[in-house]
Amino acid sequence: MIERFRAFLVVVEEGSVNRAAVRLRITQPALSRQMKALEAEVGGKLLERESSGVKPTSVGYALLKEMRPVLADYDAALAEFRRQARGQRSELRVGYLISAAQAVLTPALDKFRQTHPELNLKLCDMSPREQIEALRSGELDVALIGQEGAAAAREFHSRKLGSLSVCAALSAADPLAGRSRLAVQELKERDFIGIDEDQMPGRNRWMLSICRAAGFKPRFAVVTDGITHVLSQVVSETAVTLLPSYFREFKHPGVVYVPLLDETARWDFLVLWQRGKVPHATRTLIDALAASLDSWGHSDSP
Repeated sequence: MIERFRAFLVVVEEGSVNRAAVRLRITQPALSRQMKALEAEVGGKLLERESSGVKPTSVGYALLKEMRPVLADYDAALAEFRRQARGQRSELRVGYLISAAQAVLTPALDKFRQTHPELNLKLCDMSPREQIEALRSGELDVALIGQEGAAAAREFHSRKLGSLSVCAALSAADPLAGRSRLAVQELKERDFIGIDEDQMPGRNRWMLSICRAAGFKPRFAVVTDGITHVLSQVVSETAVTLLPSYFREFKHPGVVYVPLLDETARWDFLVLWQRGKVPHATRTLIDALAASLDSWGHSDSP
């Protein structure tokens, strides 16, 4: 039906079925049949003959008014889908963790924009769970998700950008806060602050595994939602939580970040992206993220 609407627009523009048929490269009888079929589908006469050619009826004018923007939207959407099928995009939708923005995302975007200045970047600050759901629904192209992405890595393309050391987030009032480094075992008597599994799947299990490797099971005094709430609880409860080392760039009043000595305490940084043909821009961004994290990883090594 969409092609009949297009043909109708050409007939109106030309004011003649014969001239429209030439422009459309079909025969005049074939075009006339298309117009009759369109009128049957619409349920009313669309064209009337005059000595000089044809012109729209009142119903035809109403159809023109309604269908021109519809066809324009259809053409724009089709062009975008064709660009995607060729591995090209006019927009790249990226989910990220706000905590990783300064250390990882911002340097990568600075490099990326040098090679793709024409591409519109849509950046979405989301929790790991929100990023996974947005990937599943097709609302994101790339998810800078961190270790929590392991839970969904089989559903998408994935890449480990790097493995970072770990730091303990302590209240500034904690005696250990003045240390330059500490061992995980020294946190044995501290209460831990966990984070809601719905927001960061696997984060508490990750802390548990690090502590068990050091010979103890952590006591989770509070489990809360959102990293800002976690850090607030660290201060108010004089407790501790474990975080990837890039958090040292994420300032929070009353919180001190102390690197861990344990070499086995690591945090893998994953990025996920949609399956199918991977656009060049997506690959460029992922490479820029890896380079950014690699630079940070060298600077944060014990």
